Amino acid sequence: MPIRSYDVHRMLDSIPCYISIQDSGLRILYTNQAFKNDFGDGEGKLCHRVYKSVSFRCEDCPVLKTFDDGLEHFSEETVQLLSGEICQVFVQSSAMKDQQGNVEAVIELLTNITALKKTRKELSVLGQSIAFLSHAIKNILEGLQGGAYVVDEGIKDNDMVLAGKGWNIVKKNIFDITDVAQNILFSSKDRPLNYQHAHPNKLAEDTINLFKDRSLSLDIRLIFEPEKTLPFVLVDAASIKRMLNNLIWNAMEACMNDLSVKSHSVIVRTGFYDDGHFMFEVEDNGMGMDENTKKNIFEEFFSTKGSKGTGLGLSVVDKIVNKHGGRIEIDSSTGQGALFRIIFKLRDDS
Repeated sequence: MPIRSYDVHRMLDSIPCYISIQDSGLRILYTNQAFKNDFGDGEGKLCHRVYKSVSFRCEDCPVLKTFDDGLEHFSEETVQLLSGEICQVFVQSSAMKDQQGNVEAVIELLTNITALKKTRKELSVLGQSIAFLSHAIKNILEGLQGGAYVVDEGIKDNDMVLAGKGWNIVKKNIFDITDVAQNILFSSKDRPLNYQHAHPNKLAEDTINLFKDRSLSLDIRLIFEPEKTLPFVLVDAASIKRMLNNLIWNAMEACMNDLSVKSHSVIVRTGFYDDGHFMFEVEDNGMGMDENTKKNIFEEFFSTKGSKGTGLGLSVVDKIVNKHGGRIEIDSSTGQGALFRIIFKLRDDS
């Protein structure tokens, strides 16, 4: 049974790809419904005008190649939809020939591969993430094994001083593996915020208490300067504590890596930023940051600590602040310490 012309059009309109027929001047003669939906009425217009809003032809145009040799050609292009969305498309061109075998028009088919490209990029990032995290976790596990060995040797020799040193190593690495695991959870899971009434001073104090023993062992003064007149606010308390945890530990590591100063301190402050906002500040007198580090500090897996860092801590901070609608200010230069200021909208719900 022969296929009638309206059946052909209906079949082309049902294909979830962008189909056009073009002449040798790259003028569009026909488009299917998917094309019309996303690019508008392109018939009679030049393809590069429709796809990219430019006056020049694509450098590696598959349609022109098909007109030249009559063969199928392929390429990948970036196009802009009528909505303004930028998409990646896979392009295939095929010849439409007359009875003498001459190419009289070319049919071009575009497949939107934006989602595929995004998935491929995410898989690449995932692979990189696993490599980074595996290395960091391996180092921590080796530290746990080393500490456990020292504990065993101390117990075997009835040397409690040695056993105590080993136990301190074990505790340090337990802290580290817990920190890495929690950052992975915050980084990978896009959970909704659980807003609740909380006081900024209490959130900061609870987090600081987690670091008191460690700061003493590292000979770093941990100072809390609260603004006592701050009201209760609506925040996701667990997220804010994770944010402060990462900022404080980042500050302590900056002090540990700075050999130019004998006495180090980390100061945690709460306060009013202005009439409508409150803030947390974490300041250290550690090694500081150059401009390149400040520019990239919140990128996932960016770390200045080599194999000792995962590059997740500050990226998690950035994610938490953004989800709360806040912003971050940084004041730092090489050798001059660093100050991180986190600013949130003030909601007085006391």
